[in-house]
Amino acid sequence: MCFDHEEQIENKFHKMDEIMSFINRGRIFIAADCNARSKTWYDVLTNSRSRKLEEYITSKQLHIINEISERSTFHNSWGSSNIDLTITNNKLISDVIGWEISSEESLSDQNYFKYKIGVGGNNSQKTTTKDRAKGTL
Repeated sequence: MCFDHEEQIENKFHKMDEIMSFINRGRIFIAADCNARSKTWYDVLTNSRSRKLEEYITSKQLHIINEISERSTFHNSWGSSNIDLTITNNKLISDVIGWEISSEESLSDQNYFKYKIGVGGNNSQKTTTKDRAKGTL
């Protein structure tokens, strides 16, 4: 999911509500280019855009999976920041492990994320890589 930096962030909250309604209390996993910076997801600053997103995530009982890293989720010639989020709900949070920002070249200004998603609490796990350059799993 991509939150255009020129668009009001609240406009995407309706889309996220639609996704959660469609899932109907199932396991939710959202990878999003939020274009919002926050110390909550390990950026060096918090802006007003991210405060709105933080309030929304809290109000919907969602969780941010991002972990602290020496790498940032976004980088270009002007700098780097953590504007990309991995979001889940209570039904999936304990099954997502090993979240990291990959050192693999992405050919984009956004880095790949890597994580593992367990299956139903058992020991079998599937490795999944989020391709930020193409926006696909």
